[in-house]
Amino acid sequence: MTPRFVLVLSENWTMTTGRDLPTLVRWAREAEDAGFDAVMVSEHVVLGPDAGADGVMGNPREYALPGNQDPFTPWPGSLMLLSAIASVTTRIRLAAAAVLAPLKHPLALARDIGTLDLLSEGRLVVQPTVSWSRDEYAAMNVPFGKRGRILDEQLEIWELLWRGSPVSYSGEHFSFENVYFEPRAYRPDGPRMWFGGQHMHAKLLHRLVKYGHGFHPLGHPTPEDLEQLASAMTAAGRDIADLERIGGCRPVFPDDDSVSPLAPALEGIPGKIAQGFTTFCIKPSQFTDDPDGVGAFCREVVKRTDALLS
Repeated sequence: MTPRFVLVLSENWTMTTGRDLPTLVRWAREAEDAGFDAVMVSEHVVLGPDAGADGVMGNPREYALPGNQDPFTPWPGSLMLLSAIASVTTRIRLAAAAVLAPLKHPLALARDIGTLDLLSEGRLVVQPTVSWSRDEYAAMNVPFGKRGRILDEQLEIWELLWRGSPVSYSGEHFSFENVYFEPRAYRPDGPRMWFGGQHMHAKLLHRLVKYGHGFHPLGHPTPEDLEQLASAMTAAGRDIADLERIGGCRPVFPDDDSVSPLAPALEGIPGKIAQGFTTFCIKPSQFTDDPDGVGAFCREVVKRTDALLS
């Protein structure tokens, strides 16, 4: 198979500033021209001291993880940035990864998601998540301990909204009667949805089986995780082969000041394809410091991977 590549646009602040968003839009257009399948943008609303509670990452090109990042790290609004990208591209998918759904009202968020999906003619991919920062939830006055139950209600509400109006709902966190929601998303069942996490817990498994179009784990799922997912999908009348499986290209930094060579990061792709992965995320700042070389970088990724698989 030919793998699909996702250009990660978040956290590339060693190549450009957090205020120069037009550069990210340009990179997305260059990635599309180079044959990439998607671009990805993650988000936070705000950060607090717990962002760096475990110490800031050594090499600023590393991925931001819970507790390892500078609270000053820029996080532009993902849906607005992807809207700008949608306006200058025609084919590439728009992955809104780590949409912090519990921090927003489901009706308002569905309006933004549905509009972008319609605007891009079905190119939107949404990965709703509960995230990890207690400080962020406190700032937004949302109970951190209830974030999972809030997300589950939001997913139920979205499923109703995509079907048609009027919609009524009564839950622990959200209740409304006879609301009309037009226009809806591009597809009758809404945007494509990915789910992921560090562990295959029961809630994640339920969301994948009921709503998921893709599995985007943080790290490496165990064989037991994948067996559990396959069994649950089969029991629900679904085939795990129909679930897009998203992995990463891990850099090998020689020190805290340098980029990683590209070749070692790509060498694991054939093995992951054999495990069922189809789609691979790659962050350009981990491999280059040149903001004007992203298009060439994307073409090099495609060329080297084709050679690995030939």
